[in-house]
Amino acid sequence: MFDRTRETVRAYKARDPAARSALEILLLYPGARAERAYRRANFWWRHGHKLIARAISEHAKRRTGIEIHPGATIGRRLVIDHGMGTVIGETTVIGDDVLIYQGVTLGGTGKDHGKRHPTIGNNVLIGAGAKILGPFTVGDNARVAAGAVVLSAVPPDSTAVGVPARVVKIAGERVNYAGEVDQVSVTDPVKSELCSLRARVDEITQKLEERGK
Repeated sequence: MFDRTRETVRAYKARDPAARSALEILLLYPGARAERAYRRANFWWRHGHKLIARAISEHAKRRTGIEIHPGATIGRRLVIDHGMGTVIGETTVIGDDVLIYQGVTLGGTGKDHGKRHPTIGNNVLIGAGAKILGPFTVGDNARVAAGAVVLSAVPPDSTAVGVPARVVKIAGERVNYAGEVDQVSVTDPVKSELCSLRARVDEITQKLEERGK
């Protein structure tokens, strides 16, 4: 338990430049408090005392704004930065060294039975407000952008963005899609219209000048 606490403190210090001391992290960081409560609740859950486990998790939710089901499986050095509104479902599995921002949901779609929630690999970053819904895997070292809604598996070393989310990078290389619109080099329609108007004005001005002669 003490080893995990030290690991958690080191992880927060490494991930959050605003973290000043171990005492501040342990006493004031809602993510760290929610994780400690989860560890206690998970102990009682695994030993068959589910009412006690749920009571601990519900109390922690009211205190921190972070809801972690005691049946979830969470690895080492999890960092929940800010954390308000974060929800982690019962059959969620989270690997080591994962970073989660506020408003994230690791939930289900309501259509599945048994394993209903996602499996998150090691060293995954999940941006603020992202929703990962369903019993699929987000691979090691993946990045899920803020606000993304992920409804299918995300490969390792990839980046997923959008609603619904799609993979736009794998191992740092951009993924190309058939018929994809280039939103970077596309012509600006306002600029094109202004250029046309300017050309028309120049044409009219020239004709007026010729008539004046």
